[in-house]
Amino acid sequence: MNDAEAENDSLGYGHGTRRVVYVDADADAAAAVGSALTASSDGIEVLTAGSVTEAFELVVEHAVECLVTEYTLPDGTGVDLLRSLRDRYPDMPVVVFTGDGSEAIASDAIAAGATEYVRKDPLDEQLATLTDRVHTAMTEQSDREAILGRMTDAFFALDENWRFTYLNERGREILREAADVTDATSRLVGRRIWDVIPEIVDTEFYDVYHRAMESQKPESLEAYYDPLDTWFDVRAYPSETGLSVYFRDVTTRRKREDSLAEREEILTEMYRVIAEKETPFGEKVEHLLEVGRDALGTEFGALSRVEGSDYVFEAVIDPTGRTQTGDVVPLGSTNCERAIVERETLVIEDIAADAPELAERSGFTEMGIACYVGMPVVVDDEVYGTFCFYDRNPRHEAFADWEVTLVELMGNWISYELERERRERELTRERNRLDDFASVVSHDLRNPLTVATGHLELLTEAYDGDPDHVVGMERALTRMDTLIDDVLALARSGNQVVEPSDVELGPLCEQAWAVIENDGATLTVPDQSVTVSGDDSRLRQLFENLFRNSVEHGDPGVTVRVGTLSNSSGLYVADDGPGIPVDERESAFESGYTTSGDGTGLGLRIVEEIAEAHGARVTITESESGGARFEIHGLDVE
Repeated sequence: MNDAEAENDSLGYGHGTRRVVYVDADADAAAAVGSALTASSDGIEVLTAGSVTEAFELVVEHAVECLVTEYTLPDGTGVDLLRSLRDRYPDMPVVVFTGDGSEAIASDAIAAGATEYVRKDPLDEQLATLTDRVHTAMTEQSDREAILGRMTDAFFALDENWRFTYLNERGREILREAADVTDATSRLVGRRIWDVIPEIVDTEFYDVYHRAMESQKPESLEAYYDPLDTWFDVRAYPSETGLSVYFRDVTTRRKREDSLAEREEILTEMYRVIAEKETPFGEKVEHLLEVGRDALGTEFGALSRVEGSDYVFEAVIDPTGRTQTGDVVPLGSTNCERAIVERETLVIEDIAADAPELAERSGFTEMGIACYVGMPVVVDDEVYGTFCFYDRNPRHEAFADWEVTLVELMGNWISYELERERRERELTRERNRLDDFASVVSHDLRNPLTVATGHLELLTEAYDGDPDHVVGMERALTRMDTLIDDVLALARSGNQVVEPSDVELGPLCEQAWAVIENDGATLTVPDQSVTVSGDDSRLRQLFENLFRNSVEHGDPGVTVRVGTLSNSSGLYVADDGPGIPVDERESAFESGYTTSGDGTGLGLRIVEEIAEAHGARVTITESESGGARFEIHGLDVE
């Protein structure tokens, strides 16, 4: 018999030996019934009593599985005995076996909770019926008990006075722990739950059990029980005679859910720090170090930079104040050197035990660093430094995969930001160089050109010779002026775009058309209501160059048409000029490409720059009339 079986013995649910109490003042009848039941099955033990009082004592003192009683007894009736036992043993089978048979007695017995009612006379003929009914009642009860015993959920039953009447194995384990019962012989059955576990009074469990009993409706809850540091899922089912409670430990699930919620909160905070546009990079790193330190439970966090054999603290969280931002220590004295050399995340829970060779370094001997997790920060494929967290106490549990991933997420973002800042500095230097170049071009070339143009005007007025010479000089100076404009456009604008806006296509094209020499040419924009999202000034410059290309390379009466691509995926500019040969279309956007003696070879290059600045691309194909068709894919057109 195991502990749970022993716990429930007082219910009368025997295991091994199955005890039946037979109550009858007639000794001969008692002997006959006892013999019949004993002979009916191995393992049945029959205890006999001659009165209500004696029977009550037998049931209380022994593990009784079934009660069989005569109705008429010296000190009461079998129904009186049944009622006195029902509160304490609501599920014990009771068979009323009486010679005083009547409908009134049968009705009274069934109302009191009798499992069976069997007429006693004639005794010899009814013994077989009695033994069959007793076996059926005990089997059904054993089956119910076996089901409850096999349940993985815990279960206990209470009577209407809050006394335990049954506990399965799991329920017994949990409740004995809650009651701090260590004595294996101490039993819970028959005791009030509030007396056994007084800590439960005035808790959510107390309220739910009372609410279920009062309303006679099932109740459920999921609540934390502090004395056991456990979360329970509880379902309580009431009846007129008590309460059946099923409950299970859901601590693992709740911890997992709480852990996921905590991780979500950490990631949300990390994202908030990273996404803050106005916060300088250095402050963001300090905030991330705080987030990581709290998440990992470490004392220290640092972002370092490696300069030769020196380790420079760029940002540091040190509650002791011994290390400050800007401090420099020998790289060889740190754990970070290994992460840098191996270019991998380094995770050590206990330096003295897991990496004793590092325990010889001053990071351990002087600062007492006992655990470490950190990763190399790589910028443009070169190790910049490390991003790490460490503590003076060994870590008893291994760093979880999630924790290592968190460190790597932060470290990778820092690598990305450092690379971006480096690229921005390089772009700024390049932009400054281009500005200097543009200034030289604008001043040192345009000023002499302006002087030359002025002298040409004077020469034209005074020159009586061949006018073609003057026209040739004028054409050359104009070409130089156009070349300077195109060079400045490339140098100053590049692939930069200001804040885009919705621009109406019709007026945009008309403005671009108006600034080019288009005598005899025709512009057609069938759908004036189309809008394109982009930089108004730069889009106008794009169309100017495409229109100029069509006019300069076409016949005097060239027609230029602007429209939208299928599915509004972009725009096109088409003409009915000579077109561009297929084998030259890929090179048409290269600087210097031109088929005109007066062209600069930069116009289409500028078109491509502006398209790319808008996230678009330009392709060349043949128009319906055999001319050139420039398709600008990827513009936001409506």
